Amino acid sequence: MNKLALISIYDKEGIVDFAKELSSLNYQIIATSKTYEILKYNNLPVIEISEYTGFKEILKGRVKTLHPLIFGGILSFGKEEEGIKPISIVVCNLYPFDKYILSNLREEEMIELIDIGGVSLLRAGAKNYKYVTTICDKNDYPMVISEIKKYGEVSMELKRKLAYKAFNYVSYYDSIICEYFRKLNKEDIFQDYLTLPLKREQKLRYGENPHQVGFYYNNPFINKNFTYLWGKELSYNNLLDINTVYNIISDFNFPEFKDYKLCCIIKHNTPCGIALGETIKEAFEKAFLSDPKSAFGGIVGFNWEVDRETAEKIIDTIFLEVICAPSFSEDALNILKKKKNLRIIKLEKSEDGFEIRNCLTGYLLQEKDKRIVGKEDFKLMTKRMPTEEELKDALFAYFAVKYVKSNGIVIVKDLMTVGIGAGQTSRVDSVEIAIKKSEGRCEGGVLASDGFFPFRDSIDISAKCGIKVVVEPGGSLRDEEVIKACEENNISLIFTNIRHFRH
Repeated sequence: MNKLALISIYDKEGIVDFAKELSSLNYQIIATSKTYEILKYNNLPVIEISEYTGFKEILKGRVKTLHPLIFGGILSFGKEEEGIKPISIVVCNLYPFDKYILSNLREEEMIELIDIGGVSLLRAGAKNYKYVTTICDKNDYPMVISEIKKYGEVSMELKRKLAYKAFNYVSYYDSIICEYFRKLNKEDIFQDYLTLPLKREQKLRYGENPHQVGFYYNNPFINKNFTYLWGKELSYNNLLDINTVYNIISDFNFPEFKDYKLCCIIKHNTPCGIALGETIKEAFEKAFLSDPKSAFGGIVGFNWEVDRETAEKIIDTIFLEVICAPSFSEDALNILKKKKNLRIIKLEKSEDGFEIRNCLTGYLLQEKDKRIVGKEDFKLMTKRMPTEEELKDALFAYFAVKYVKSNGIVIVKDLMTVGIGAGQTSRVDSVEIAIKKSEGRCEGGVLASDGFFPFRDSIDISAKCGIKVVVEPGGSLRDEEVIKACEENNISLIFTNIRHFRH
């Protein structure tokens, strides 16, 4: 008795050659209508599924394979029982629901792309892997044929691997549909059960360190927000830094700064320089001068098109790993491409998602910190009134400190960071580092803190170097002590009531 192979596929690439091989190995092929037509056209012996079951497709093709002869054959114990012949091979791939989720198809059209029979075939075949070879990937056709030719059948090891692959494929497929309905119903991400549709996009050279394996996975519901234009392949650490650049330039939206361009330089996922300029070149020059030593080997990002003049300045100034911007002029690209190892990345606005981190034996999920503090959030706590220029610096400083690792301190003067203190377990230590980094440029500057000051010591230290405005969230038990220190040192103290921890 010939063994039976059932083929029901949407993507028909490679199926004719595969079916020819199966037929030559004495497999009788059963196929659904469209696949049947292709195989028949190529003069292959094939039985149309409705002929095999004696039951025609119904409901405009919604029901094709859901029949006891089919599922009994797949779920059998490898032998004929109750008049049902066993099916040894199931070949199935699904309607491409994921290809249309970002399209403008109506809900009714999307519903018709939800595969029912195919998912059921794959689940049944994978469950019964001891007796059934389940193939969901056309790249596995040659491997299956090779084993049949070599051993006369597919090995148990390969059948088990293909079963896992089928369940993995179906799980991903179902997670896409689940996410579609979540968005359709405008539900938030924080549900009792969470499924994330993530698809591997590329293998990275390694993870955070050379001894770690790393991959990049993409969510099909979110338009990819970066395009690789030039240079060496991106590393795990490059992608983390690019993400910080993206967050900074996509969050930057102040009416007070509508005539300014922004540049940020990132190193080890934290800023070493952020600045505004009337031109993109000026913004780069100021960001670089924030901390020239740390900027070496960093990643630079812009919120504006990079022009020829800026590209020339970058090339002449410093070695960088990556340059990111919404666009690049043709001249700028030609100049930057002279550095063959410089990675050039085009960044685009995309949907803001959520943040997820592994923690202990579980995962932490939270909304992204998209809260931008404006002048309307400022509450003056001292007698000294800041000047208009100081207020602009305060606004920019509190924006910049949001992206610094906690405890984070930023000193700003003339719309550029002149000192950044990051990642210290003591806030006063971060203040001292920021002052040291400023190299004497604190006089008349603004100091921003991502969290409240627990003691007055940071204020007293800041006053000695000439800080004139301090902006912080407030909320400490010793706020009055901090306010008093500012009054004594003639410093304007602004509370925002918004904290920006970053861990």
